[in-house]
Amino acid sequence: MLGRTSSINVRKVLWTLDELGLAYQREDWGAGFAPTDDPAFLALNPNGLIPVLVDDQGPLWESNTICRYLANRHGDGALLPADPRGRAGVEQWMDWQATELNGAWRYAFLALARKAPGFDDPASITASTAAWNGAMTLLERRLETTGAYAAGEAFTLADVALGLSTHRWAATPIDHADLPAVRAYQARLCQRAAFGPHARHDVP
Repeated sequence: MLGRTSSINVRKVLWTLDELGLAYQREDWGAGFAPTDDPAFLALNPNGLIPVLVDDQGPLWESNTICRYLANRHGDGALLPADPRGRAGVEQWMDWQATELNGAWRYAFLALARKAPGFDDPASITASTAAWNGAMTLLERRLETTGAYAAGEAFTLADVALGLSTHRWAATPIDHADLPAVRAYQARLCQRAAFGPHARHDVP
């Protein structure tokens, strides 16, 4: 497994590996570590991005794809259901996290948590914060409906993606919307042994 633990996408995969009880070795690649433009890394992922999983089938990239692969190959159907509708219900929330939710929080998180150069425009921070709270409010409505997890009553891969994002939202110094179902969801996830080690890497 190649990638630094400060990456939320790397931690999706690490959490999935731990939920499945799989042994693995991790190497630090990316910002501050081995450069991903190294030819050896590009031979594994021509995009030059982390994470990359390397197993007996060869290299695989894209975090959600890696998580699905691991659940399909090593799981019992709990993290990713076998029936098409159940699977789609999990995957829609994984894809939503990777597109809508990630797009909302990026500027505010980089500005306020990572203090990244170039992310210091107050109007952009305000807009990103509002979009982030808006997306989390959508998740709030979903969790009010299920009363438990994103895809329904059971923990799935959707919660691996959304759980880390929820922790990121809660830990970033913004004006948070009042979302009791999201807070209760985070508390449920904190009871999982595999969650804590990966959540605490998120915000310095």
